[in-house]
Parts: sequence; C-alpha cells; structure tokens
Amino acid sequence: MDKIDGLKFKEMLAGGVKCLELNRATVDELNVFPVPDGDTGTNMFMTVSTAIKEVNVCGSLLIDEVALAFSKGALKGARGNSGVISSQIFKGFSVALAGRAELTLKTFADCLQKGADIAYGAVTKPKEGTILTVIRVMAETATSLAKSRKKTEFDVFFKKVLDAGEEILQKTPEMLPVLAKAGVVDAGGRGLLTIFDGMYRTLVGEELVLISGETVKSSFSADSQAIITASDDDVLENDYEHITFQYCTEFFITHLKNEVTSAKIDKYREKLMTIGDCVLVIGDTDLVKTHVHTNYPNMALEAALELGELDGVKIENMLEQYRKIHANDVPEESELKEYAMVSICCGEGMESIFKDLLVDVVVEGGQTMNPSVDEILLAINKASAKNIFVLPNNSNIILAANQARELAKSSVYVVPTTNMPEGVSAALAFDPEAEPEDNLANMTEAFSSVDCLEITHAVRSTRMNGFSVKEGDIIGICGKKIIAKSANIDEAVLAAVNKVAQNKDMLTMYFGEDVTEEDAERLAGKIEEAHKDLEVAYYFGGQPHYYYIISVE
Repeated sequence: MDKIDGLKFKEMLAGGVKCLELNRATVDELNVFPVPDGDTGTNMFMTVSTAIKEVNVCGSLLIDEVALAFSKGALKGARGNSGVISSQIFKGFSVALAGRAELTLKTFADCLQKGADIAYGAVTKPKEGTILTVIRVMAETATSLAKSRKKTEFDVFFKKVLDAGEEILQKTPEMLPVLAKAGVVDAGGRGLLTIFDGMYRTLVGEELVLISGETVKSSFSADSQAIITASDDDVLENDYEHITFQYCTEFFITHLKNEVTSAKIDKYREKLMTIGDCVLVIGDTDLVKTHVHTNYPNMALEAALELGELDGVKIENMLEQYRKIHANDVPEESELKEYAMVSICCGEGMESIFKDLLVDVVVEGGQTMNPSVDEILLAINKASAKNIFVLPNNSNIILAANQARELAKSSVYVVPTTNMPEGVSAALAFDPEAEPEDNLANMTEAFSSVDCLEITHAVRSTRMNGFSVKEGDIIGICGKKIIAKSANIDEAVLAAVNKVAQNKDMLTMYFGEDVTEEDAERLAGKIEEAHKDLEVAYYFGGQPHYYYIISVE
C-alpha cells in the first residue's frame, strides 16, 4: 500500500484518538512538577476527541474534507498549551491536503512539515525539547524519506517516521534540564506520538496498546544537592497583547534579488514582528517562506517585495471565518453593555468570590481541567459586552484565551493572570469608568505584586529546588518552585509563609474542599502569632487537590 484514501485516513484518525484515550492517564503522569494536576494527556485527548466528533458530523469520506473537519474540531476543542499546539499541527494536515484525493508518502511528509511550520509559528518563543521538537524531527525525517527513489510501502514509511519521533522524544531531557531532573520525557511529545502510534496501528491492523509509565535516567544521585529551577518563561509562552491580528498571511518570496543577504532576511523578520505575531520566516537567499498574523497584510507584502518576487500568496480573514460560525452567538451592538469580565476558576467558593467582585461569567476550569478555546469563546459571547476582560488564572489557559480572543466579535482583553489570587487582585482593580487600555494596564499592574503560595501533596518522589520530595509529602509552591516541605499541612504553610512574608502587609488564605473552616481559622491564628504585622484573612475556596491557595501582598 503506497496511498491512503479518505475512508482509511478517517479510520486512522479515530484510532489515534482512541489510543490517546487509553493512555491519557500515563501521559498526565509525565507532568514535570510533582503536583496532582498533570493534565497534558487529558488536554490533548479533549482536543482530538472534539476533532473526531467534527469529522463524524461532517460525514464526508473525501480526504481533504476529513482533514479540514478534524482541524476545525481540534481548534474548537483545544485545551491548554499542548492542545493548542496539537490543533495547529493538524491544521497543517488540512492545509497540505487541500484539493487532494489521496495521502501519498510525499503528501504525508508535506502534512507533517506544514504542521510543524504552523505549530512553530503559533509560539513566539519556541523552545526545543518539547512537542515542537518531536513534530519537527518527524517532518524532517518524512521529507528526507519521501525523496528516495526506492519504492516504499506506506506502513514501512510511517514506522520509520514514528521511530524518529520516539528517538528524539527520548532526547528531550537533554534539551530541557527540567525534564532530566524530574526524570521524564516531554509529556506533549509523548501525547503526540501516542496519537500517531494509534494511527499507525489502525493502518496495519494491530491492536492498540497501553504504554507503560516511562522515566529517563535522572541526572542526580540520591544524595545530590543539585537544584532544579523552573524557567521564568512558560515553555510554550506567547506574547499576550490585546491587539487582534486579523489576517493570517502566508506566501513565498522567490527569485530573491542579488543584493539580498541573510542579514537582510533577519531585518525583514524583525519588521514583521512589529506589525503582527505568530511570525515565521524560514529559508535562505534562494527561497523564503513567510507566515504572519497581522492587521496590515499590505505592509507584509510590501516588505517582502523589497527582497524578491511573491508566490503562493494566501490571506485569510480569521475573524470573518469565525463570525460566520458563531453568527448567532452575540446580540446586536445596541444590546451590548460597555464592559464585562470573564474569569476561569475552580471551586465553589472561588466562583462565589469572583461573582462578588462583579465578574459576569465564571468558567469552571483550572489546574485539573483547562477549558477549551470554544468554551472560553462561548463565555465571552455570553458576557454580551463591547469590551470584555478575561482572567485565565492559570498559565496553561492563557494561550487558549488568546486564541478565543482572536475569534470573538467583541473587543477582548486577556489579563495574563496565572493563578486565582492574581485574578482576584486584577478584578478588584477594574474600573468601569476607565478606558479599556487603562483598565488592562491597571489590572495587570495590580496583580504584579501578588505572591501566590499553593499547598498540596506530592504525587511522586522527586528532587527539586534542593528538596528531596517523597510521594505524599505536603509541599509549598511559589512561582513554580518548591519552597517548603513537611509531613504536616500547617507546618508546610508556616514554612512557606516565612519565605515570602517579609515586608508584606496582607495574607489571604483560600481553603480547599478537603479543609474545614475550623482548621483554616486555627492556622490563621498561628500565622498571625508568628507575623505580628501581617493582617490575615481566610475564605472558603473549595478548590480540589490544593489544601490552601494563599495570596501575600
């Protein structure tokens, strides 16, 4: 077999989704941080399960229509950074298969390459050692194999591409020390390979298998004093601006002028970054491929014409595409109020707190379940306002919130809060009399001085930040770093507070579903006794997994 038709491709996609469903718990366990909310596998599964539902609703067996439906469904269901990136990878399949009737070896290589290009383009500061590296190496391997003149069966070709992906996945700890110290491979990369493994096994008629929980050789010994620190930037962090870049603009620059150098191409890339985001400029003085989201595609084209000739120009109005999909979701302009706030949070108590702060729509989600792009968009539309401020309250939701922002009809401002205390501070700073841009600046500034402590239990043994943590230990976390460890909840809280309370005036504890109000009151007294100048308050948060989430200001 050297070609795949639409029916077989649909079966393969379904097999990939099913394989990830079987293994999502194992992928979740590859979470770098030893907290009970590793959700990469769940986020990716929710993303592709929505995608396969879209394929089934589509009902077509034409391969390009199957790929398009899967891509659209993945975007709607994209959850968390891993889900958003996965949706971009499968968008590459849709783009590469447009107008085609079959999937050949070369076309499959094109799909992987396009997927890698779009995925990298979706991340302003991509880092190697992640899901991006895995898809890039698979694409490079497929492209190289497809150039061979020797006849190769599709299953043999696919297996070699999978093997290349597995090989680079095992090397991800060498690229990201945070993986090596935690003793795991990249969870997003494992999730992606699990999908492709399911596709491959469906193709060859093999039974889907459960993968074993895997670890890699740790780079520290039992008595090592090595310290692991989290990066200041999220691995898949993007630039979070409130400007909506409406036009997805792609083209090639061919027949470059003789005077064009690599330095000029670099300056061209820098120019694009001043007029948009998701900038991708790859190639050399023979051919340059460009991808940019911008409000001014004419400026991108003009800049390109200074280098050479244009070919394959494609400009898509992303807002208009989704206005058509959600045409009936938003009331008429005259019915909209001026401002609204949307907050993502978990816990009955936290939901009540945000509503008391005049948040219009609360979306359930957070550490254990990231809402999809579509769910955030529905909340934005439900808010029914001209200007809407979204509080993600989780670093793994910000990217999805920004995707939803680009699809919304209203003006949406994503305030990049990474935890619920930051969201509370931002909501308190909201002023209905201020201009939208001033509100965004003030809300962002308001949470910048908040230190957030999270008290939970370790779900596995590891060594981080100089702490040797055993499964079941109570740990205190601040800014992605473990700062306290104990066998006792109160002791862990007190130790963590001691690390951050200096020169602070106010401490607010939100106690979780596993903590009684009496326990919280007693602990608040202990903190006040230890820190005489610190004003302490406590409220029911009701959040799962985390005994306390604490704001110190």
